[in-house]
Amino acid sequence: METSVPGGLRIGALSKRAGVSEHVLRAWETRYGLLSPTRSPGGFRLYSDADVRRVQRMRAYIADGLSAAEAARAVLAEPDGAAAVRDPLLVRVAESGGAANLRSALDELDERAAQAVLDQLFGALTVEAVIREVLIPYLHDLGDRWQRGDVTVGQEHFASNIIRSRLAALSTGWGAGHGPRALLACPPGELHDIALLSFGLILRRSGWRVVFLGADSPMADVERTAAALGPDLVMLSASDHSRFDAVRPQLVELSQDRSVVLAGAGASSELAATVGAQYVGADPVTAAERLAER
Repeated sequence: METSVPGGLRIGALSKRAGVSEHVLRAWETRYGLLSPTRSPGGFRLYSDADVRRVQRMRAYIADGLSAAEAARAVLAEPDGAAAVRDPLLVRVAESGGAANLRSALDELDERAAQAVLDQLFGALTVEAVIREVLIPYLHDLGDRWQRGDVTVGQEHFASNIIRSRLAALSTGWGAGHGPRALLACPPGELHDIALLSFGLILRRSGWRVVFLGADSPMADVERTAAALGPDLVMLSASDHSRFDAVRPQLVELSQDRSVVLAGAGASSELAATVGAQYVGADPVTAAERLAER
């Protein structure tokens, strides 16, 4: 499994981050000089975040109809700092109204329209970008609007089920392979598992194997599964701290033998320290990327 290393990304990690195959990346580097890798002490090419942004801009130009050569010239002519402010892929989605159209379709309970917008988003962006830049912000906004009474329980359930089913469809076969294994679950009573599902998808794209128990998982089942499979990581996610408070003794016991990570709005660094676990406070995509690159 190729991951990032201190000082840069190996080409496999760059491929996963930017959503372009290693073969194409090598071609863009040799033909157009698009990438500017350095060398590790062992002789491996190492790529930077700037290389990731250049690849993403290259994809955006090609999607707009430019040839690969024209797109490369356009990217190389841009100031390096421009991409850090405005990623063209995300700009295109914003300008096309993708996020707003998704909200409108889901509010109107229009599954066909919502699926069409999701098709557009996943066609234009990487899985990581769709989740981090569109779906997670949308779900946060949906929760806020539900609390204010601006959307009904039915609308909230409809939207969550559409998004969850779309992400779940990407998880087929994610337990296969030879990479490190992660066991993912929500503690008893926790019904919101989309963030956890997103975390697992990004880990899988970094070569991990995923065992997903999902929402409302009894701690006894989590412990038995961990004992049977010996995962490299156990992540528990909850949106309310009371879910974790109710199982503190089991968290302490689990953390004695396993690498346990707590996530979600119900987790905190204080709680994690108390039970002997790690805490991740970032969005699920960023959290998965950081853990995968260790």
